Amino acid sequence: MISVTNICKSFHGKEVLKGVSLDILEGETLAIIGRSGSGKSVLMKHIIGLLQPDSGTVTVDGININNVSYAELRSIRQHFGVLFQGGALFDSMNAFDNVAFPLRTFTSMSEKEVSNVVKNCLDMVELPDVGKKLPSELSGGMQKRVALARAVALRPRYVLYDEPTSGLDPETSNTIDELIQSLADQLNVTSIVITHDMHSVLNVADKAAFVHEGRMQWTGTIPELHASEDRILKRFVKANEYLIGV
Repeated sequence: MISVTNICKSFHGKEVLKGVSLDILEGETLAIIGRSGSGKSVLMKHIIGLLQPDSGTVTVDGININNVSYAELRSIRQHFGVLFQGGALFDSMNAFDNVAFPLRTFTSMSEKEVSNVVKNCLDMVELPDVGKKLPSELSGGMQKRVALARAVALRPRYVLYDEPTSGLDPETSNTIDELIQSLADQLNVTSIVITHDMHSVLNVADKAAFVHEGRMQWTGTIPELHASEDRILKRFVKANEYLIGV
């Protein structure tokens, strides 16, 4: 379980997060939604300890990650897999070596063991034959899927997705959504999806948390989202060409 409690964060005197609190329960898929600049990505960086809050706490499995040594934080981060918005594959490495990177860096696996894990991960994202290809030889959607294979290579407890369908066509976006669901089921992970894509939210999420102007405006299940009368939430959803209640 992850608990975010009253997080505040400012940059150069500008408040970005204004007392945000959120509980992320084990095994659920939570979508953190909001318009660009609302504070979603800053919140994600606090969850994995890339940013320290000005005040408030982030607790992961009972440990306050704002009050541990760097070595302890590094160990906690190994329980997280992250799919970055652009994929963030290493251009000089082929797909196999990209997926193998965290295994070679953080474990003492033999190359045979690494090879077995990499092949299994590429199978899970339905790209069994791309191991020898460089990122430049892959489509944008395939790059995201290889990056997703890398994100789950260490069998994390939590997977964070930063705008996973950004820049993808609708068909490829649906493929990514299906993989998020499939991996959540196969690996029994807790998934946190940062997005403004309401179609993706409705495809993959159990719950949604709506960040507006640095505050947690609304949280609830997807059925509760359909029934919500929150004016600001409804305006955001409508702007995404989706009507609450449909």
